[in-house]
Amino acid sequence: TGSELKELADYLKSLDGETRVIMEHTGRYYEPVAQYLHDAGLYVSAVNPKLIKDYGNNSLRKVKTDKADSRKIAKYGLDNWGELRQYVSMDTIRYQLKTLNRQHALYSKMKTSMKNNLIALLDQTYPGVNALFGSPAREDGTQKWVDFAASFWHADCVRGMSQAAFTERYRKWCKRNRYNFSGDKAAEIYTGAKDQIAMIPKDDLTKRLIRQTIDSLNTVSKTVEQLKSEMLKLASQLPESPIVMEMHGVGDSLGPQLMAEIGDVTRFIHRSSITAFAGVDPGANQSGEREAKSVRTSKSGPPELRRTLFLVMDGLLKSMPQDDPVYQFMDKKRAEGKP
Repeated sequence: TGSELKELADYLKSLDGETRVIMEHTGRYYEPVAQYLHDAGLYVSAVNPKLIKDYGNNSLRKVKTDKADSRKIAKYGLDNWGELRQYVSMDTIRYQLKTLNRQHALYSKMKTSMKNNLIALLDQTYPGVNALFGSPAREDGTQKWVDFAASFWHADCVRGMSQAAFTERYRKWCKRNRYNFSGDKAAEIYTGAKDQIAMIPKDDLTKRLIRQTIDSLNTVSKTVEQLKSEMLKLASQLPESPIVMEMHGVGDSLGPQLMAEIGDVTRFIHRSSITAFAGVDPGANQSGEREAKSVRTSKSGPPELRRTLFLVMDGLLKSMPQDDPVYQFMDKKRAEGKP
């Protein structure tokens, strides 16, 4: 609590000599304590847990207690006193952006799961309806194929009427939902529906089940789009935003995600530092005369950042900007036979 942290800060300040607070930065648990003690004027250093885990393992006994861990952290701090980096509090914008990004990742997984569940249900009533339209999601998260399935949730909803009647109903549906109408598309949908095999009958129970699933998917999809919009607004306030948003492979979605996971880039003193932070630096595998030519990356950094970097590179390879130096480098490596 705040009162207990104040009591701790007052006690640490009363000690003679230089006092430093050393802790592991595990998840988000350490942040309130580090922030409070930092604001109280104490020297705080947050250390990567892997450094603590791999440090001083000179005992055959495996002891895992809070007391033993505290002693291990204290010994690490004393032995690396001069190299301890001071904790720098994250500004409000970056903290909010990172929080929104983690929520965006969570809801995106939920959206994918719900979409797959809806497709599995529709495969039993109207197979292939999810492949009828390729329109991207709107700002409110809705998609054309999902809206179509809400009205035409069973193949019998289409083929149960004449082609002319369906075409007219489809035209009114497009107008009501603000979608473009095409007579050829209506004919294609009608012809395809006549060949579908439905496993579940067209009744009120099936209709209610599918529409409830669609409502849940639309709610989560709307949340995802709202989070993306808020992230873009926050990211635009950061000083590095113009540079990041001009990069090839980065758009309104990946740009804020990249800035959220990297944080304040000025804290990295060298390019190798940010490479190690992302966990994409190659390790070393050498013993005696043997030296491995291909070594996998360390993957010791945040997986969310590596996922974002992968998506950026995937977009870069698909767009193939010939004047981009990063693409030129990757194309050169592929020409050398490297994956």
